[in-house]
Amino acid sequence: MANKTADLAGPGIGNYADVEKILPDDYKPLLNPMERMKALYAIKRWIEDGLARELNLQMVQVPLIVDRESGVNDTLDRDGSRTPIEFPCGLGLEVPIKAQLVQAATKWKRMALKQFGCKVGEGINTDMRAVRKDYFLDHDHSAYVDQWDWERVITQENRNLDFLKAVVEKIWKVIYGAGKMAQEMFPQLGTDKYPPVPEELKFLHAEEILDMFPDLPRKQRETRILQKYPAVFIIGIGWTLKDGYPHEMRAADYDDWVTETVEKNGEMMHGLNGDILVWNPVTKRRHELTSMGIRVTKETLKVQLKMSGQEDFLNLPYHQAILHDEIPLSIGGGIGQSRTYMYLLRTAHLGEVSVSVWPVLLKEMCRKKNIYVLE
Repeated sequence: MANKTADLAGPGIGNYADVEKILPDDYKPLLNPMERMKALYAIKRWIEDGLARELNLQMVQVPLIVDRESGVNDTLDRDGSRTPIEFPCGLGLEVPIKAQLVQAATKWKRMALKQFGCKVGEGINTDMRAVRKDYFLDHDHSAYVDQWDWERVITQENRNLDFLKAVVEKIWKVIYGAGKMAQEMFPQLGTDKYPPVPEELKFLHAEEILDMFPDLPRKQRETRILQKYPAVFIIGIGWTLKDGYPHEMRAADYDDWVTETVEKNGEMMHGLNGDILVWNPVTKRRHELTSMGIRVTKETLKVQLKMSGQEDFLNLPYHQAILHDEIPLSIGGGIGQSRTYMYLLRTAHLGEVSVSVWPVLLKEMCRKKNIYVLE
């Protein structure tokens, strides 16, 4: 079972021998670099406009740097494997600010709903940029992260699976529409070499997928289910499943993964969150586009922090704001921008749609396979 433990956190393939094996040997870019940029920004506008329309979101400014003492930086998981870049900030201050580069704006957004005066049914979207220095850098994981980090005010009555699914369906509708638009703009994207972007999104609970493939670790389970359903929303990520492991580690202080939701065959399931994953026909691998969920209440926050051994977080300003009902109930998520461009524009590497740092070893093996990253 050790392979299941190793599969819970720390994204990326893990070694470059395996990366070389999965990079396609017959790859030919469908668009040249400038065409990709034109298509990319058309997709960006489409998705931002679509999310605004479907979810009633307003684009707002978002921080790149936060104060460590605020507690709003995203810890990404709960095992401490990925830590933010930290530095002293503030010339002339006797005690410099302990500043951090954000890893995501997950917690900041919930507090920002109050700052921007959002009412029930209203929300915000951001053009978020972050640095995650502890990623393994492969074909679809970069130290540079760009996301549409969004958040929307909800009511207590909205805290259920039906509402979560309805929001997910709207997001998928926007992404699917962006893919159709890009193909109309550049017909070569509609090549018969790759199947079309699926219109239907399949909803499955993590427990259901475990039942189908009980002996496989998480990423292999995802791979198998995506070969059957090429676009899936996996519900309930963070709760410990019947094999003794969560589907994946998930931070304890934003998504609600502890709430009981549905009973199936006499078994209660848990979690009001999940991920959209798709089958990438270029890399022939699982491809995560977005992580999202209904956020914790003050009650579920305390339960999840206790389960994670992080009850000391309750003293931080962000957590205090939840405990004292100073910020609204919400739903939110982060949609990977470059991940989405890579999927819709049929590229083999994240570096074909975004500029970041990549190991020389990786760039050399890419060039041998006709893959050229932006620098």
